[in-house]
Amino acid sequence: MKIAITGANSSVGQNLLAHIASAADIQAIAGVRSAAAFASLPQSPRITPRVISYTDGDNLVTALADADCVIHLAGILIENKHTNYTSANVDATDAVAQAAFKAGVKHLVFISVVGASTSSANAYFRSKGLAEERVAAAGLSASIIRTPILLGSGTAGSDSLLAMAAKGKTKVLGGGHYTQRPLDVDDLSKAILSVCRAQPEGVTIHELVGPESISYRDLILRVASMQGQEVEIGSVPIAIAKLGAGITSKLKGGGITPTVIDVITMNEHVHSNADTALGILLTPLQSTLEKIIRTI
Repeated sequence: MKIAITGANSSVGQNLLAHIASAADIQAIAGVRSAAAFASLPQSPRITPRVISYTDGDNLVTALADADCVIHLAGILIENKHTNYTSANVDATDAVAQAAFKAGVKHLVFISVVGASTSSANAYFRSKGLAEERVAAAGLSASIIRTPILLGSGTAGSDSLLAMAAKGKTKVLGGGHYTQRPLDVDDLSKAILSVCRAQPEGVTIHELVGPESISYRDLILRVASMQGQEVEIGSVPIAIAKLGAGITSKLKGGGITPTVIDVITMNEHVHSNADTALGILLTPLQSTLEKIIRTI
């Protein structure tokens, strides 16, 4: 089986490619925006780097032409002067879905986010909801996997968590009293590959979260304790943080915005976890934390 991955140089993409490198039944097309990103990809005879453009339909069709399954990872949480939620999350997803259909791809996997909804008041969640709609309307079978904060080597969630836990004193948005369901990035990769192998008919939305619910505050304290450290956690009032972010992001033309702060501080809840449906056994949070601490 051959799969194509967009955003292959992301932390999720690199983790997924590492799994593919040891999978005897899979070859991968690793799609990135420029040849300069090739060096960051795992080296394996099973992996073929390829430059792709989301604004060039013919380029995308050619890049995906010999793939059985396409995994669309690319997207942004933080906007900047050059890209926004519409172009990076909605239009790029639509372009990949349309190209996959034209290329005769059998199945599309789209990595979305817990909270995605076309009716959300939050622009990021709304863009992900609109992207899901484009996938569903593309005319091919698809699996949409909504994820929470991801923990694993190189993920933004792990880097931020380890940095917070390493400080004697730190301040966190709202004191960190919001609930998260951290998912091991290895578990996400296993779920993606399981779907690629099964290629179920129709369009299905899965919400896949970690096995343990925990406040971000307690997560920091736990990681610090596991390293024999203590950390004093203070609070940055969310309203004040959003006011400052609104002013700064307008002056800079991007960066952390009130929208991003709402995403970061959202309580991550799902009605039904998709681990069983996706055929994976979730890694205990303690084991995931031990893995990321070993990367320090």
